[in-house]
Amino acid sequence: MISALKTILSYELKLAWRQGSTGGMAVAFFLVTVALFPLGVGPEAKTLASIGGGVIWVAALLAALLSLERLIHSDLEDGFLDQLALSPWPLELVIFAKALGHWLVTGLPLVLATPLLGVMMQMQAHSIEVMFYSMLVGTPALSFIGSLGSGLTAMVKKGGLLIALLILPLYIPTLIFGVSAIDAASFNGDPVPHLMILAALSIGAVALTPFASAAAIRLALE
Repeated sequence: MISALKTILSYELKLAWRQGSTGGMAVAFFLVTVALFPLGVGPEAKTLASIGGGVIWVAALLAALLSLERLIHSDLEDGFLDQLALSPWPLELVIFAKALGHWLVTGLPLVLATPLLGVMMQMQAHSIEVMFYSMLVGTPALSFIGSLGSGLTAMVKKGGLLIALLILPLYIPTLIFGVSAIDAASFNGDPVPHLMILAALSIGAVALTPFASAAAIRLALE
C-alpha cells in the first residue's frame, strides 16, 4: 500500500509540474485577490485587520477550486483512470493520493503565503500566527472535499462551474471555524477550540471523501 501511495503521489506531482505550476497559479490568484481588497475598502489599518481573516480564507477557497477540474477529469480523458480502476490498487487509495498531491501542489503553497498576506492586511502578529495554523490544519479539507466534487462531475465536460456549485456549500464549516479561530485571537480569546474543530473537519474529510469519490467514479466508469 505504501509503495502504491508513493507511486501515485509521485505521478501526480510530476503531472502537475509538466502541465504547469498549478501551485504557482493558485498562489498568484490568492495574492492578487487579497491585494485588491485594500484598494476597494481603503488603506485604514483597523478596517483591513478586522476583515483580513475572512478575506484571506475566502480567497483560499477560491484558489483551491482552480485546479479541481483537472484532478480526475484529465485522467479520465486519457484512459489512465480506467487502468487505475482495473489495477490491484484500491481506487480509494488512488483518490487519497490524488487529493494529497493536490494539497501539496496547491494547498501548501497557500499556507506558506499566508503570513505575507496577513502583513498586507495589517493584522497583528498573534492573529497572523493563528491564521497560519488555521490554514495549515484546514486546507487539507479543501483538497479532499474537492476530490469528492471532482469525482461526482467526472463525466461532465468542463464541469468546473458545477464543481464549484457542489463543493462551496461543503466548504462553509471549514470557512466558519477558520475565521472564528482568527477572530478569537484578534479579541484575546482562545482559538484552540476552533482549531481543534477545524482539524476534526480535515480528518473527517481525509477519512471519508476517498470512499465517496471512489464510489462516484465507479458509477461513472460503468
